[in-house]
Amino acid sequence: MRINLLTLVVRDYDEAIDFMRAALGFELQEDRPVPEQGKRWVVMGPGGGGAQVLLARASTPEQRARIGDQTGGRVAFFLHTDDFEAARKRLIDHGVRIVRPPRDEPYGRVLVFADLYGNLWDLIQPRGQG
Repeated sequence: MRINLLTLVVRDYDEAIDFMRAALGFELQEDRPVPEQGKRWVVMGPGGGGAQVLLARASTPEQRARIGDQTGGRVAFFLHTDDFEAARKRLIDHGVRIVRPPRDEPYGRVLVFADLYGNLWDLIQPRGQG
């Protein structure tokens, strides 16, 4: 078994797609209507493979309350890169808020950033890569 898909609750499909394409370099893997539910099935992922992200538009007050705080302020997502500086520059160039600056840890180089809703992500270049 392996984890294939993780859900990210979003306010709007298209703004989330635009952010993930521009700031993260993710590719749109699937975007199809689910008419019986008034929703879309939108899957994005990094070009290098790995788990993908299902963008799920919030449709209830409870879901809307979770946008940007799916984990109670903890880092929710861990994005690996083999070129830390290029990925960091891309985030900065797209106005992404860096929450914790780059630092070296035993496992590699890491920084924490917030997505367009405030969810926290680690950008990590594992030690020995790059």
